[in-house]
Amino acid sequence: MSAVMALAALTENEIYERMVASILDHRLPPGTKLVEARLASAFGVSRTRIRPVLVRLANEQVLTLTPNRGAMVAQPTEQEAREVFEVRRMIEPLLIDHFMARAGEADIAVLVRCIADEEAARAGGDLRRAIRLSGDFHLHIASAAAHQTLGRVLRELVSRTSLILMAYGRPPQFRPQHTGAHTGMQAAVACACHEHRALLDAIRLRDSREAARLMREHLVQLESQLDFGSTATTAPDLVSLFSPHSA
Repeated sequence: MSAVMALAALTENEIYERMVASILDHRLPPGTKLVEARLASAFGVSRTRIRPVLVRLANEQVLTLTPNRGAMVAQPTEQEAREVFEVRRMIEPLLIDHFMARAGEADIAVLVRCIADEEAARAGGDLRRAIRLSGDFHLHIASAAAHQTLGRVLRELVSRTSLILMAYGRPPQFRPQHTGAHTGMQAAVACACHEHRALLDAIRLRDSREAARLMREHLVQLESQLDFGSTATTAPDLVSLFSPHSA
């Protein structure tokens, strides 16, 4: 089977995964216009195969779909990103206080599993899954806290945070270095997840003040890793980006 035929056999989910990976790797920077015809040509499929993928990404707020203008990689501004983290620092210490008042061992076990799965995803280089699992950690705290209003607000903020991290996070921190690759990756994984582990320790001790402090510090640390000046200024060629040779 030729490379072009192999691409033609891609499922919609495989096309989706490749597009998301390109956004995570900053090869599709915020603001990039995505032309259906170019994407269809790049993947060797019809435009009808591309449209459901664009709709799925738009529903996840990764893309914006505008009538008569098409699709574009979502482009949260620096101010919007700062506001998201500011509001999260306001409400999550309160949510964690409610969580500790209600959480049982099953809830603690969910948080343990989230951390372990996130570490495994980062170690395997699956940044998108790691970002999702990190969000799941926070969302379970909100769910078990049983505060419907703040929980609803946080769900939207976590979704927007994922997009912000995809757009402006620094992908090298999740990859092995050219020298000492295995050691470099282990260090990156430990650095990425130790804050959730410290927070979990405070939760187990039912130390509300320490847990609130750690939550705020964790969110400050996440925000400090954003780089608003590193995105590409020229749009990539979609056919070259998704050609058989780049698969």
